[in-house]
Amino acid sequence: MAVSFAIESWIEGGVVAAIIILNIVVGFWQEFQAEKTMDSLRSLSSPTAVAVRDGKTVTIPTAEIVPGDMVEMKTGDTIPADVRLIEAVNFETDEALLTGESLPVLKDADAVFPDDTGPGDRLNVAYSSSTVTKGRARGVVFATGMYTEIGSIAMSLRNKGSKRRPVKRNEKGKAGPHRHAQAWGLTAGDAIGHFLGVNVGTPLQKKLSRLALLLFGIAVVCAIIVMAANEFSNNQEVIIYAVATGLSMIPASLIVVLTITMAAGTKRMVARHVIVRNLKSLEALGGVTDICSDKTGTLTQGKMVAKRVWIPSKGTYGVGTTDTPFDPTIGDLHFTAQAPKDMDFEKIEQAVRAEELLEGNSGLLEFLKVASLANLAHVHKMDEGGWAARGDPTEIAIQVFASRYNWNRLNFTQGEKPQWKQLAEFPFDSDVKKMSVIQEETATGKKYVLTKGAVERIIYSCSSVVLEGDAPVDMTDDIRNDILASMEALAGQGLRVLALASKDFEGTITKGEEIKREGIEDGLTFRGLVGIYDPPRPESARSVKSCQRAGITVHMLTGDHPGTARAIAQEVGIVPSNIDTLAKDVAGAMVMTASEFDKLSDDEIDKLPLLPLVIARCAPQTKVRMIEALHRRKAFAAMTGDGVNDSPSLKRSDVGIGMGTGSDVAKDASDIVLSDDNFASILNAIEEGRRMFDNIQKFILHLLAQNVAQALTLLIGLAFKDQTNLSVFPLSPVEVMWIIMITSGLPDMGLGFEVAAPDVLRRPPQNLQRGVFTLEVMLDMVVYGVWIAALCLCSFLLVLFAWGDGDLGVNCNDSYSERCDTVFRARATCFACLTWFSLFLAWQMVDMRRSFFMMQPGSKKYFTQWFHDVWRNKFLFFAIMAGFITIFPVLYIPVINDVVFKHKGISWEWGIVLVATVLFFLGVESWKWAKRVYFRRKGKGPGRMNSVDHETRVFERYLSQAVSTDDEKV
Repeated sequence: MAVSFAIESWIEGGVVAAIIILNIVVGFWQEFQAEKTMDSLRSLSSPTAVAVRDGKTVTIPTAEIVPGDMVEMKTGDTIPADVRLIEAVNFETDEALLTGESLPVLKDADAVFPDDTGPGDRLNVAYSSSTVTKGRARGVVFATGMYTEIGSIAMSLRNKGSKRRPVKRNEKGKAGPHRHAQAWGLTAGDAIGHFLGVNVGTPLQKKLSRLALLLFGIAVVCAIIVMAANEFSNNQEVIIYAVATGLSMIPASLIVVLTITMAAGTKRMVARHVIVRNLKSLEALGGVTDICSDKTGTLTQGKMVAKRVWIPSKGTYGVGTTDTPFDPTIGDLHFTAQAPKDMDFEKIEQAVRAEELLEGNSGLLEFLKVASLANLAHVHKMDEGGWAARGDPTEIAIQVFASRYNWNRLNFTQGEKPQWKQLAEFPFDSDVKKMSVIQEETATGKKYVLTKGAVERIIYSCSSVVLEGDAPVDMTDDIRNDILASMEALAGQGLRVLALASKDFEGTITKGEEIKREGIEDGLTFRGLVGIYDPPRPESARSVKSCQRAGITVHMLTGDHPGTARAIAQEVGIVPSNIDTLAKDVAGAMVMTASEFDKLSDDEIDKLPLLPLVIARCAPQTKVRMIEALHRRKAFAAMTGDGVNDSPSLKRSDVGIGMGTGSDVAKDASDIVLSDDNFASILNAIEEGRRMFDNIQKFILHLLAQNVAQALTLLIGLAFKDQTNLSVFPLSPVEVMWIIMITSGLPDMGLGFEVAAPDVLRRPPQNLQRGVFTLEVMLDMVVYGVWIAALCLCSFLLVLFAWGDGDLGVNCNDSYSERCDTVFRARATCFACLTWFSLFLAWQMVDMRRSFFMMQPGSKKYFTQWFHDVWRNKFLFFAIMAGFITIFPVLYIPVINDVVFKHKGISWEWGIVLVATVLFFLGVESWKWAKRVYFRRKGKGPGRMNSVDHETRVFERYLSQAVSTDDEKV
């Protein structure tokens, strides 16, 4: 622009200035819209609060909490506001942000303090923005936003810090002048890099910003070549030619189109239940090779039902099929006197009434006492007739089972004279894997310890068990083995198994005094097992199969028993359905426990031909080791998680996937959040990531091929010199900018909106180290650019020399004259060809390998399929139509054509344009055909796998080694 105005070339300068302003305005507007979109997405994944409104428990954004709300808080939550506690059980919060105290603070809901008590000593209040490190609580909100304690110091926290690089100093704190110069130099470099965009944004945005700078450098070189070819003349025409050549290499709309594509991609993901918290994850999703998924609520429905209960002194109780897991009145009850290890689960059982089962059944009563009271879930009937529940899904399932026998916790712990009173609670801990309460029976004053937890932990905390009648007997290793055998039988049916136990408590409890957990849960009496069924989501098996077809290995990392984990993994297809018939070493390599995996050294893990597909009893450190093992294999791993203990693995993974119902800490550590906690949504995210990656490749290739074509046309056009020995350009500067910004800008946006290719999930993951600039893309760019330039130059030459007089005239780069008529018509023909080729190339880029006439695999409508394909992306269709229409005004409207664009309207020359268009299609289609033949021979064609599928071949080798009892290969 500066050069054009300096030489008083007002039209060219004005057009360039207008293009620059348009690019800035469009770019700013799209960036503004993208930021608004990201802000709205961040608000969706921002901390949430659990409030009680209209008698129902609802999860709402923290911003919607108001004074007077009753909120419930648990481990891992972020406190939504300043809350006056009314109930707190082992409740501790981290208030370091507010008070600077590094240790968590134990809260006391019953405490009362004077008005002048400071925040750090007010133990009956939970403060906004602090996090819950232990326990649970309920309270009433009394301050929100800037009225909270943290709000009063919010201004001091808004300081983002200095952008200046620190000065390196010696041990005495002194620094020489060179150190100050170094710091200022680095600071200036950061500022320049930020201005140019090479050190801000996502990796792809940085890479494209560097590409833009590289192309700018090439543009300068091209301009110098033009000047050199014309002996560095200061003639206005030569300078304008140099400007046009430089402009031809700059993809002016690249960053704008990229921003629009990413903004549109985030919106599409929200519609598919995926909330993007980190834009970098959009690029990473296309390269995911392994997914490490939790089971409960992700692969399964999270709607648990207590299906089986075993009481050693009686037998096994069952619950029939139910579609309403919260309703204790639906579902038949069954009973058999056998233990699960001796049962035939295929046998049809007769229904029995609850009253018949309860009559004189002390064993069942003791079991129900623990099931109901060692339980924090609420199950209640709504006024409108339905049933509702709140709490942990596992506890809800157990509470519903107890309610089937009229042992609902609310009936015994509420009212003016409750029959039971809770004195203490020891919440579930991942180390002890137990949860206990101390309950007092108000009528007798007797106290009981009621415990539930992992079977292998409970049975070693029990010293007795009731086998017959009511009298307990000593627990022995043989009895423990029988219990474990029954647990294995239940787990083999896909049930998650917990054990229940209880004992009398003889100690005294003083209010306000902390009770030590040690010893409380020892010497228990074993009461029974409960098997909870969490059915797989209907779409999980289909999604897992799609992942495997896409070259993605699915691993299940769950805290459940190995039998339960393996049964669910078989149902959804993570492990083969015939795993029970495989050799033990093969099956053992597929399904491991966390203890088995953790015993292996890193070298031993690396020597495994295949990493475990299922890890049961998974601990947080096991997940981190799994991610590290995948990284050592050059895999690109996604990890799901919802708890506080999942945060390290979410951070360590390449793509951390949080759950919408998970803890705020887990969501903060995640890159994306699933609003529906569904495994199928992970596949949606990967599909969207691959689609965006493909589309970015498409419009980058379209832009750069067009730039190569323009630059070659102008550089080769240096050979066309007039009588004054000055080069005559085949394309004027305004024509170049028109094609870059107007003709191809909208089609490039349309390519960004293109739907996913039919085989997007039948291809191996993208190689993110190589990025979008693959060898194929670079080669396509050169081939298409050279072919387009050759056709455009041929059309220019044909008009000028074959049917023209070959006279290049004088001063034809600057103004129209009768002598320049042939040059102006030749330039118009070249411009029309380049415009049409640019538009048609956008349609060809819809699929980089398939023919334009057969983009849908399997279709037999070879000559008509393209009618449907071009209409499918309506934005791209109308963008190309707009490009076709706008070429006619700029060709035929006087003044605009000869003064601004430096060309004239054409007539018979359209025949050359049509023939050149046919040749363009023949060339592009031939190149695509050659690529398809090559890639098919290499085994990398559409829908085929490449070397990334190594683990699938290893898996097949495993299966080929597995033999059945009759020595036939499975």
